[in-house]
Amino acid sequence: MQKWVEGTVVNQKRWTQTLFTLQVEAEVARFEAGQFAKLALAVEGEMVARPYSFVNAPNERPHEFYYVTLPDGPLTQRLCKLQAGDAVYLAPRPAGFLALSEIPDGENLWLISTGTGVGPFLSILKTEGPWQRFRQVVLVHAVRHAEELTYRDSVSRLLGEHGEQMRMVSFVSRESKPGALYGRIPLAIEEGRLEAAAGVNRARSTDASPSRSRRVAWRPRRALRCLRRLHRL
Repeated sequence: MQKWVEGTVVNQKRWTQTLFTLQVEAEVARFEAGQFAKLALAVEGEMVARPYSFVNAPNERPHEFYYVTLPDGPLTQRLCKLQAGDAVYLAPRPAGFLALSEIPDGENLWLISTGTGVGPFLSILKTEGPWQRFRQVVLVHAVRHAEELTYRDSVSRLLGEHGEQMRMVSFVSRESKPGALYGRIPLAIEEGRLEAAAGVNRARSTDASPSRSRRVAWRPRRALRCLRRLHRL
C-alpha cells in the first residue's frame, strides 16, 4: 500500500483559467532535477494521485508544481481550490527519468516542451549541470494561447544569468504573439524555422522532451514523430 507524506500548501498561483502553480512544504526524499512527485488528496474515502514534475531545483524550497486543471479531473478540480495552510499528500520518493543523468553528451542541448511540460526543464535549468555540460542550451516552449506563456520572469532571469549560452524559442499556435513563432513545433522543425529562430545548429545536439524517458540524441524524424503523437497543440 502506498504511504503518503503530508505536506502543507504555502501558496497557490493562478496563471489562467486552467493553469496553476502549487507551492508545498513537505519532507520527501531528495530528487534529481526533472523528476516528478505524486500528489494526492482523499476523494470519497480513497486517495487519488497524479504525477507532477518539480519546477523548483533540488536545493530550493518550497516544492513547486505546475499543472493544468481538467473539467472532470477528480484531483485537479480539488487541487486548484487549495489555499495556504491546507494539507496535500505526496509520495515519499520522487521518480522519473527526465533528468540530465539520462541524457547523452552532445554539443548543444534542446529542451522541447509544450504546455506544463516546461516545468521540469525549469528545474533542470536552475542547476549547474546543463551549463557545465553543453555549449548552448535551447529552451522551446509551445502553447495554444499567448497567456499560457507562463514563467516568463524565471526564463528572463535564466537568460540574464547565462547570456549567449541560453536561447529561448516560444510558439503560439492559435494566435499571433510578438516575439513568438506562430504554429506548431513539428512543422517548424521540418521547415527549419525552429533552428533559425534559435540560431543553433541541430547537428551534434541532444534533444529532450517530457514525453521521453530514454537517452536520445537529436534525430529530426524521431523528434517529429514523438511530438506529433504526444503534443497536440
